Amino acid sequence: MSTAALICLIGTIIIIPFLIYYVREAKAHHPKGLIAAALSNMGERFGYYIMNAVLLLFLVSKFGLPDGTAGVIYSVFYFGIYVLSLVGGIIADKTQNYNKTIQWGLIIMAIGYVIMAIPLFSKTAEGAILDSGAGWMTILIVTCMALLLIAFGNGLFKGNLQAIVGKLYDEYEAEAAKEGEEALKIAKDRRDSGFQIFYVFINIGGFFAPFIAPFLREWWLKAHNFLYNADMSGLCHQFLANGQETQKFTETMQSVLQSGYAFVDNATFCSDYITVFNQGVHFSFIASVLAMAISLVIFLTNKYKLPQPAKKEAAQVVEYTQEEKIAMAKEIKQRLYALFAVLGIAVFFWFSFHQNGQSLSVFARDFVQSDKIAPEIWQALNPFFVIVLTPIIMIVFGSLAKKGKSISTPRKIAIGMAIAGTAYLFLMIVSIVNNYPSGDEFRLMDAAAMASAGLAKAAPWVLLVTYFFLTVAELFISPLGLSFVSKVAPRHMVGLCQGLWLGATAIGNLMIWLGPVMYNAWPIKYCWLVFAIVCFISMAVMLGMVKWLERVAK
Repeated sequence: MSTAALICLIGTIIIIPFLIYYVREAKAHHPKGLIAAALSNMGERFGYYIMNAVLLLFLVSKFGLPDGTAGVIYSVFYFGIYVLSLVGGIIADKTQNYNKTIQWGLIIMAIGYVIMAIPLFSKTAEGAILDSGAGWMTILIVTCMALLLIAFGNGLFKGNLQAIVGKLYDEYEAEAAKEGEEALKIAKDRRDSGFQIFYVFINIGGFFAPFIAPFLREWWLKAHNFLYNADMSGLCHQFLANGQETQKFTETMQSVLQSGYAFVDNATFCSDYITVFNQGVHFSFIASVLAMAISLVIFLTNKYKLPQPAKKEAAQVVEYTQEEKIAMAKEIKQRLYALFAVLGIAVFFWFSFHQNGQSLSVFARDFVQSDKIAPEIWQALNPFFVIVLTPIIMIVFGSLAKKGKSISTPRKIAIGMAIAGTAYLFLMIVSIVNNYPSGDEFRLMDAAAMASAGLAKAAPWVLLVTYFFLTVAELFISPLGLSFVSKVAPRHMVGLCQGLWLGATAIGNLMIWLGPVMYNAWPIKYCWLVFAIVCFISMAVMLGMVKWLERVAK
C-alpha cells in the first residue's frame, strides 16, 4: 500500500466516529432536512475540492505557465465563485424558485467539469507539445471558459442551498415557539450547531477529494511506464522551450523512466511525459462530474421535503419622530462602521488563508519531500482538522461560557488572526533554519548544487503543523465572522450585509496570486514574513477595536 493510500485509510478510520456522531446529533436534535441538504452539499464540495487541490499545479504542469500567471487565473476563478454567489442569490430571489436555481447550478458545474475532463493538447506535426501559439492559447481559453462555468454554477448552488438550511431552522424555531419560551431558546441555540454540522459535511467531501487526482495520475503514469515526480513536468516544459539539457533534467528523467518505456529522444520523452501526466489529472475531473450527478440525485430525491425561503412581505409603514429617526440613523451608521471594520480584517484573513491553493501548494511541490506524498494531498489536512477539531472548539467555547468567561466574537477573530500569523511565522523560521532561496532559484538546483549549498527538502511534518494552525484560525474566524455579521447588520439590510461578507471574501481571494509571485521573487522566508505581518497587524487592529465592536454587537 502506498503512503498516500495509507494516509487516506488512517484518516478515514479517524473520521468515521466523528461522522457517526454528527449524523446522530443531526437526527436527534435538528430538522429532518438537514442531512439531505448536507449530503447534497458534500457531493458538490467533493467535486469542487478536486479542482481546488489541483488547479494551480495543473495549469503549471499542462501549459508550462509560471506560478504567478497560473496564480492569477486561480485567483480570478476563486474571486468569481464568491461574486457569482451574489448573482445566484439575486436570481433565486427574483424567480422565487430556489430548487430550480440549485439544480441548474449543479448541471452547469457538471458541464464545466466535463470540459475539464477532456484531455485536449496542442501538438506539432512531429508530435511534440507546443509550449505556445494559437493551439495552446485556444486550449487555455477553453479551460478558462470551463472554470467560468464551474464558478457560475457554484454561484447558483452555494448560497441558495444555505438559504434553504436557514429556512429549515426558521420553521424549526417556529414549531418550538408553540411549546413555549424554553423550547424556543433551545431551538435557537441549535441553529449554530446545525450550520457547523452542515459545514463539517462540506469538509468530509474536501478531505477525500485531494487524493483523487494524485491516485489517478500516478496510476496512469505507471500504465505508461513512468513514475511520478513533482519536478518533471516543469523541467520538460523548460527543455521544450530552450532545448537545454541540464543536470537536473537528466537526473530527474532517469528517476521517472521504467524499463517498458521505448525512449527515442528527449523531446519525445518530454511530450509523452507531459501528456500522460496531465491526462491523469484530466480523468480526475470525471469524478467531479459523478459527484455533481450524485448531489443532483440526492437533492431531487429530497427537494420536496425541503422548505423554500418565502417571499419578503411588504414592510408596514411606521411613523417616527425626528428624534427617533436621528437616533436610528446614528445606530445604523455605527453598525455599518463595525461591519466594514470586520470585513476589512476578513479580506486579509482570506488573502492569507487561501494560500493553501497557491504559495503553500508550490511550497509542497518544491520544498517538501514529495516522493511518497504528492503535493495536492496535503490540502486534505485542512478539512481533516476541521472535522476533528470542530467538536473540541465547541466544547472549549461552551465550557468558558458556562463559567461566565465567554470570549466575544471580535476577540475570537483577533485570536484567529494571531493563530494564522503563527502558522506563517513557523514557516518563516523553518525557511531561515534551512536557508531556503526563492522558489525559482531552488527549482534550478540539481542534487549536487543542493548538497553544495547544504540544502535539503523539508520533512512532511512541516506542512502538518502549518495546516493545523491555519485550520484552528479558520474555526475562530470563518463561522464566527458570519455570526458577527448577523448580529450587527441592520434588520432591513441582513441580506445585503451577508452579501458584503462574500464580497470581502472575494476581494481577499482576488489578491492571493501575490503569494506565488513573492515566493518566486524573494527567498521564501520573506514571503512567509509578509503573511505573518499581515495577520499580526490585523490582530492588533482588531484588538484595538474590540471594546467598540462588543458594544455595537450587543
